[in-house]
Amino acid sequence: MNTDDTTRQYGAAIALVSGLYSLLSVTTGSGMMSSNSGLLMALLGVIVLVHGVVLLTPYASWLGNASGPLMIGYSLLMLLNQALVGVTGSMDWGMGSGMGSGMNGGMGSGMGSSMTAGMGWDLGMVALAVLMLLSGVIMTNRRTDSSGM
Repeated sequence: MNTDDTTRQYGAAIALVSGLYSLLSVTTGSGMMSSNSGLLMALLGVIVLVHGVVLLTPYASWLGNASGPLMIGYSLLMLLNQALVGVTGSMDWGMGSGMGSGMNGGMGSGMGSSMTAGMGWDLGMVALAVLMLLSGVIMTNRRTDSSGM
């Protein structure tokens, strides 16, 4: 079997699993879709999922040498998102807490911050992002050593 085909298939498998995990974690998480982190992960999930599907088709050649660097970029965005969530303890990266006034503001911000405090890193997402990063590096290095994917 051609090692470029195998590398592309592994990259596709990682992209499909990462994209699906992103979408599932956003759609099943309570209130995640309305947060900055959730919106970013939903958008990335769709893009990564489409990228994975394309890698399994003859249209993979359309991506040319961009597939590896794209996967590196996706993984870095995923890791940055997780770092922001982990550091701020909020799916909105620490923005917007404590806003509002009167009864609504007091009750809403208190519940919101207690619900998101301690959410921290999604270790599954971090693991998939690291695998995607390594896959992107391998795909990039493989292409420079041979004629293409």
